[in-house]
Amino acid sequence: MHVSLTPELESRVKAKVESGLYNNASEVIREALRFMETHEDWVREIKLARLREQLKTGVEQLDRGEGIAIESKSSLNALFDDIKV
Repeated sequence: MHVSLTPELESRVKAKVESGLYNNASEVIREALRFMETHEDWVREIKLARLREQLKTGVEQLDRGEGIAIESKSSLNALFDDIKV
């Protein structure tokens, strides 16, 4: 596989190899890809935690009787229109 890098990225990869932390450019790229995957997992977990918080808040509001009754498709559309604004 051949990968093209911008001169700046190529310089950064070379600097990592020259630092002695990595034996070659492939190791740098593999480590960067592993980091990217870990970062994506971390972001996904944060989003899920936030969604769970919002769902918990919504359930608590419903339990307190603070929900909005949707009686028809038109009332649902009106609610969505209000949310968009």
